[in-house]
Amino acid sequence: MIYLKTPEEIEKMQRACDLVSRTLGEVAKHVAPGVTTHKLDSVAREFIMDNGGKPACLGYGGFPGTLCIEVNETVVHGFPSNYALREGDIVGLDCVVELDGYNGDQCYTFPVGEIAPEVMALCQTTKESLYRGIAACKEGKRIGDISNAIQTFCEQRGYTVVREMCGHGIGRKMHEDPEVPNYGRRGIGPLIKNGMCIAIEPMINLGSKNIVIERDGWTCRTRDRKPSAHYEHTVAILDNTTRILTTFDYIEEVLGDRFI
Repeated sequence: MIYLKTPEEIEKMQRACDLVSRTLGEVAKHVAPGVTTHKLDSVAREFIMDNGGKPACLGYGGFPGTLCIEVNETVVHGFPSNYALREGDIVGLDCVVELDGYNGDQCYTFPVGEIAPEVMALCQTTKESLYRGIAACKEGKRIGDISNAIQTFCEQRGYTVVREMCGHGIGRKMHEDPEVPNYGRRGIGPLIKNGMCIAIEPMINLGSKNIVIERDGWTCRTRDRKPSAHYEHTVAILDNTTRILTTFDYIEEVLGDRFI
């Protein structure tokens, strides 16, 4: 069932989304060669709790971290660990914050130092596809219009779209209906209505679209171990407009000319 939110509920979600965006802005200060992903996770957890929020991923179904850590070929759901970031890595940091009973969800793929041109192009395309998907998210359209906009943009540039993982509705729960795939046909799927809140999150691969799940039951990586990029915003449909509730502005302030 799709739960449509009132304007008052969307304002509460806006506050949760602002906190998750500020959290990733804080973590961005620490993304550098030699820093462990466990350190990044600790920074996020402390910042969220110091600002009155709850790390929604921590303990969710047994997940051990505040952040889902996505280094290089990891698509989603990687654990924080003692892995120290290396020059040339990319690391996606996916974070969900609960504040006053509502959730905000965001992901950004960070470059670690200088990254290879083909990996930079993957990240730039994936990020742009997020905004293509958001542009297709309009009241009266269908979820498939979002999916197709992302798929078409990425595949025309030679990249592949992960099929098994997708975006989702969001609100009082981290994951609500509807599912928001990153591939599909225009004009199909649930109708986009006023009050709908969804997380749009393209996960795009440099090589094959095929993935594997590691033995921990969570970590999803590309089968061919080529890099994958992941960007995400939470959006709401309100008064016939699509409102992006999260922002990359805090990250951009930290990264400056390294901002993808």
